[in-house]
Amino acid sequence: MKIGILGSGTVGQTLGAKLVERGEDVILGTRSPTQLDAKRGMGKSLAEWLSQVQGKARVATFAAAAAHGEILINATSGDGSLPALRSAGEQHLNGKILIDVANPLDFSHGMPPTLSVCNTDSLGEQIQRAFPQVKVVKTLNTTTVLVMVNPGSVGGGDHHLFVSGNDAGAKTRVVELLRHWFGWREVIDLGDITTARGAEMLLPVWLRLWSALKTPMFNFKIVR
Repeated sequence: MKIGILGSGTVGQTLGAKLVERGEDVILGTRSPTQLDAKRGMGKSLAEWLSQVQGKARVATFAAAAAHGEILINATSGDGSLPALRSAGEQHLNGKILIDVANPLDFSHGMPPTLSVCNTDSLGEQIQRAFPQVKVVKTLNTTTVLVMVNPGSVGGGDHHLFVSGNDAGAKTRVVELLRHWFGWREVIDLGDITTARGAEMLLPVWLRLWSALKTPMFNFKIVR
């Protein structure tokens, strides 16, 4: 399957590497695809990432990644999501499923970050409003990327992920892909895209748990 990932930091790189390992055809989209030697946040340089995936994926512009993908993944920083999607071009996004894993984290006042949008809105909703013909599905944003791609690394995979989105068929497809790509067994459908507010507002709790536990290798389990 052709996958377009928007975002070349550690989240985009880790998701991309796992999807390449699964045999998917991946293009990693970035603002600066020719700057292969520059570090990408906490991730590798793109040259190192291309070496890791043994040349089985490509790095290109946001527009090229979006045009390539049958399924798209938004792995940009929260404040970079809308600019990246606009750069990708509505004509390359419309009608496609966009798996939104980004969080609206605001680091302007240092650590821990706050949320730039919450309570009455969410980044997922902002994306859906800006691109009404895109099938936005919010998921994977409530855990660290190493758990995203390997849920079995925590509690044998006995924990939960959430999905939010307006299109029921798109959510069903994304749940299938989460199971097929990464091995997620427990996924709860929260409802329409407005429920992304709750998923995104888990981040302040998640960040404080990381600080208290001294590790990001944990996740939420819903007991009922």
